[in-house]
Amino acid sequence: MKRSFPFFLALILIVGFGLGLAYSWLLAPVSYVDAPPSLLGADFKEQYRSVVAAAYAANQDLPRARARLDLLRDADSIKELSAQAQRMLAAGADFEKTRPLAQLAADLRQGYVSEPFTPSPFPTFAPNLSATITPTENSDPFFIEEEATATPFSAATMPFQQTPITPIVESTAATPTLRPTFTPTAGAGAPFVLVSQEAVCDEQPPTMRFTFLNAKKIQVAGVEIVATWNDGEDRFFSGFKPEMGNGYADFQMRANTIYNIRIVNGGTFVADLSAPECSAHGQSYLGSLSLVFQR
Repeated sequence: MKRSFPFFLALILIVGFGLGLAYSWLLAPVSYVDAPPSLLGADFKEQYRSVVAAAYAANQDLPRARARLDLLRDADSIKELSAQAQRMLAAGADFEKTRPLAQLAADLRQGYVSEPFTPSPFPTFAPNLSATITPTENSDPFFIEEEATATPFSAATMPFQQTPITPIVESTAATPTLRPTFTPTAGAGAPFVLVSQEAVCDEQPPTMRFTFLNAKKIQVAGVEIVATWNDGEDRFFSGFKPEMGNGYADFQMRANTIYNIRIVNGGTFVADLSAPECSAHGQSYLGSLSLVFQR
């Protein structure tokens, strides 16, 4: 009897545990009501960030987007947005799906909307004709007389008069008024031009570092860069490392390799780039390249 007691005790515990699971899973499962987004799983948090970024791209309400991201209670919302965008690009996602994430991260870091949305106003039309209808004494009760006022021209109310045609003499002809000239400015689709190229010797892994500026020297995110070499090709975008700048992008270089760079926005092409040679403490090493492009 004493030997069977542990067996019955274990059996009772197993049966009780099974009944408890059946009750909690089947009869009375736990239901979450108004749970905060911070309790979501990692995959659902990524979907939440994507929805917040898409909403921000539509309304550009930066304080509201920041408040929504704060509900996730991330240690660094900007870092999480950038990391998610880079993971999506590495998985082969379309750039148009990842761009709202990168743009939101960049705007959160700088504290203002980088590309404010200004809707075009609809044209308004004002009537040019106004007529005053005054009744007159007439034998016909249905006859009324229309008196046009403040009308530049109305063929319906003016009698037709034949006027002779006067020939225009060249000496008395009016001089045409010159129209104002339009000076084009660099818009959003203008090509980027390489304005600076220098070697960087900071004893870091050799990288090609890009910075993209607009006409006002403000960094631009979302610029696509294509790097090609003798046995490979890589595509990447600016703005996915907002801690380095909204218009920053970099690319790892190898020794004894010649690179060609093409900026997709505008078709700018830079050829024959390689890691420069640097020296420090009597030893030589490969440095980095800093390239600055501006519209």
